[in-house]
This record gives sequence, structure tokens and C-alpha cells, in this order.
Amino acid sequence: MLWPLIAYSALAVLVTATMLGSYVLGQRHRDVGAGTPYESGIVSTGSARVRFSARFYLIAMFFVVFDLEAVFLFTWSVAAREVGWPGYGEVVIFIGVLLAALLYLWRVGALDWPQNGQTLSNGGSTCNGR
Repeated sequence: MLWPLIAYSALAVLVTATMLGSYVLGQRHRDVGAGTPYESGIVSTGSARVRFSARFYLIAMFFVVFDLEAVFLFTWSVAAREVGWPGYGEVVIFIGVLLAALLYLWRVGALDWPQNGQTLSNGGSTCNGR
């Protein structure tokens, strides 16, 4: 019963050794064009280090949280007959907690996006100064 772990470990060591070997034995390109970025034939302008607002990351975290809700609900729906009414009660509580969280985020303005170049009144926080 231990052979899958041994096979996986051996495969991981083999892949790592192959990558390390190709790095050590591979060619080094020091040409002028080798280090310049190239994107679909368009010459890049400006810096790649663009600063994004924290709002983008906040919305991404909200997406992950509420996307996981769908995963848990799908899992519950597959096992709904086996878990019966107690499982139904638990999923109702789960949805209630997530709805309360969504209403709270809506209330504090975390889901509002500034329009027409407006900035947030409290220095970039997520609650729009409320």
C-alpha cells in the first residue's frame, strides 16, 4: 500500500532532476533581443510594474469566497439524500451566514466601485468612508 507514495516521490525527484539538468546543460542566450519582452508582435511601452488598486484584490477575494460556496452547495446536492433533513438544516444555516456576509459587504460599500475617476474619501479603504 506504500507503493503509490514511493512511485510519486520517485517521479517528483525525476522531474526535478530533469529540470535541473536542462538548466545546467542548456544554452545561455545573451543576445540583445533575448531579454526584451515580445507580446504578439506589439512593441511594449511603459513599465510592467503597474500598481493596481486594492479593490481589484478585494473583489478577487470576494469571488473566491462566494465561489467556494458553490462548491460546498454542489457537494451537498450530491449527498442530499444521504444527509437528509439535518443536512438540509445545516445548508440553510450555511447559506444564511453567507447571505449575511454579502449583505454586510453591500452595506459597508465594499462592493461599490468608484465612478468616473472618483477616489475613495478615506484614503483607499474599502468602506467608502461610511
